[in-house]
Amino acid sequence: MRRPFRAVIFDLDGVLADSEAWWNQIDAKLLAQYGVTYRGEYHRNVLGVSYRLAVEFYKNVFRISASVEELMRNRGEIATEFFANRVGLFPSAKATLEELRDMKLRLAVATSSVSASARPFLERTRISSFFDVIVTGDEIERGKPHPDIYLRIAEKLGIPAGACLVIEDAVSGVLAAKAARMRVAAIPDTRFVDPHDYEKEADYVLGSLLEIPALIRGVGAAG
Repeated sequence: MRRPFRAVIFDLDGVLADSEAWWNQIDAKLLAQYGVTYRGEYHRNVLGVSYRLAVEFYKNVFRISASVEELMRNRGEIATEFFANRVGLFPSAKATLEELRDMKLRLAVATSSVSASARPFLERTRISSFFDVIVTGDEIERGKPHPDIYLRIAEKLGIPAGACLVIEDAVSGVLAAKAARMRVAAIPDTRFVDPHDYEKEADYVLGSLLEIPALIRGVGAAG
């Protein structure tokens, strides 16, 4: 018998924030500083991973001499500007959050993005008040696909991992949540990935945020 869900933990990029298309522009702007012309050809390789893993990947692929720390700092500055002024919410995000709050669920955000870009975005889009806990990528030592960020949130919520449902769009995030012994609903962005890639890793594969409340009700009824 599976226990009912008591909390829902959202990834930010590609789940609540319609940001994945912007990351190619962010990284193109970053890499142009080092003489690299980038057209998003490695989007899948950096989808959902920590800033450190993303810039380490770029550093190795493009043989960039700058330090990882410099690349991380510059990526963060560029991302902050994009999230402050350009990135928007998915249309169904606010309605879904309102319904989940009405269901008396605890809500949280676990994002690989740094606090300087994630928190202003949550404030600008007026959804930060929905969340009991927000943990960003620069607040933990090991980013996704390690489970640390999800374990930190469960600890802050005071809710067992088995009672948490994670919403992710990237395989690295799904793996992080499973490593934390949480159940995961993947919402793959079909513009960038193949949904079939998620069927073995995720507990559920959904088409949109709007399907989450019914999933939670179904699990509760079955339990």
